[in-house]
Amino acid sequence: MPDLADRWPIPTLHDVRDALLTAWDRDGYHDLRHLTEVLDRIDELDRAGERFDRVPVVLAAWFHDAVYDALPDAEERSAQWAERALPEPPAAEVARLVRMTEHHRPFPDDRNACVLSDADLAILAAPEERYREYTHGVRREYASVGDEDFAVGRAAVLRDLLDGPRLFATAAGARLWEGTARANATAEISRLEA
Repeated sequence: MPDLADRWPIPTLHDVRDALLTAWDRDGYHDLRHLTEVLDRIDELDRAGERFDRVPVVLAAWFHDAVYDALPDAEERSAQWAERALPEPPAAEVARLVRMTEHHRPFPDDRNACVLSDADLAILAAPEERYREYTHGVRREYASVGDEDFAVGRAAVLRDLLDGPRLFATAAGARLWEGTARANATAEISRLEA
């Protein structure tokens, strides 16, 4: 956890950072590992030459699933937390980016949203073992939902993500992750429908 704390992108508001670390410390997929992986993918897109405003994007990564309880409006509640906890700027931009993660439909010229969306969706391109851990983590988060209803809902979410010419909004994300992500998601839909 100290390494993750060191990745907080501003030199102040350590109480907010620590509250976020506590919020992310939970069972399921949307945990500290997910936060770490999203930050890693943002760094990867940065190294690949994608242009974006780093501080608000990284802050949005910290907030984007800070509230995650399998109830409606989790993204909205996460965005509201950012608005309450951060000064202006960047509170409004961070909250806007967090809200975008509900549907992952950034406008092509919205560089900040494209980078955050791609970093969040990059798990779909994970190697086989990590992808399996990811799907098991998601299933644990929805343990209260019956298997049939979960399979129908999860397949619908994946189909919605796959609908369109590209899953990833940045050129680097498409190059790095598109093929594997589509193959993984398509295979998961097949398993869910079997």
